[in-house]
Amino acid sequence: MMTIHKEGRTLLFWMLLALSIANYLIYYFFPAEKLLSNLSLGSSILLYLALLQFFRNPVFQIPQEDGLVFAPADGKVVVIEEAVEGEYLKEKRIQVSIFMSPINVHVNRSPIQGTVDYFKYHPGKYLVAWHPKSSTENERTSMVLRDTKGNTMMIRQIAGALARRIKWYVDKGSVLQQGEEFGFIKFGSRVDLYLPLDAEILCVIGQVTKGARTPIARLKG
Repeated sequence: MMTIHKEGRTLLFWMLLALSIANYLIYYFFPAEKLLSNLSLGSSILLYLALLQFFRNPVFQIPQEDGLVFAPADGKVVVIEEAVEGEYLKEKRIQVSIFMSPINVHVNRSPIQGTVDYFKYHPGKYLVAWHPKSSTENERTSMVLRDTKGNTMMIRQIAGALARRIKWYVDKGSVLQQGEEFGFIKFGSRVDLYLPLDAEILCVIGQVTKGARTPIARLKG
């Protein structure tokens, strides 16, 4: 089952209205220009369908598996490496990055059940999402989740060259269920996970992920 995400409903309404008016005016003022009318109508339909698919929000049964870390987003795994998380955790972690292209679902979901220990929004640049400096220089949010066993991980939403708006629905102290929505990024982006060093990584570079359905790692604690 598929629905339209709340972040897209207002935009889709006004886009439908604007396209309808534009096509009506072309038909009204240029009634003999059938080719122009057909091109305008065809382009409008394609544009609207593209926006519909971007804001789609699949409905599915959310898995609840203690100790398992699920993908926070649809996309493709582009980074698996050790990296120092210097903003809050201030220690070496395993970084797993998932790139979301404009054709992916852009809902961000909690990889585990946990409490938000830390949350911060950072304004910044709009480098392409796969740029090495995008995780520290682009517009982004940083969220640290702590599970009931004390395991912590950082989830970072990162805007890309096309993504110009990050949305989030949490703050410090929020309690998230596994698979629950915590944010949305518009038009291409990336999500980084900073996992404990002893986590068992279950994904590989290039793997296609589905938010809240693809296992990324298993926590030891």
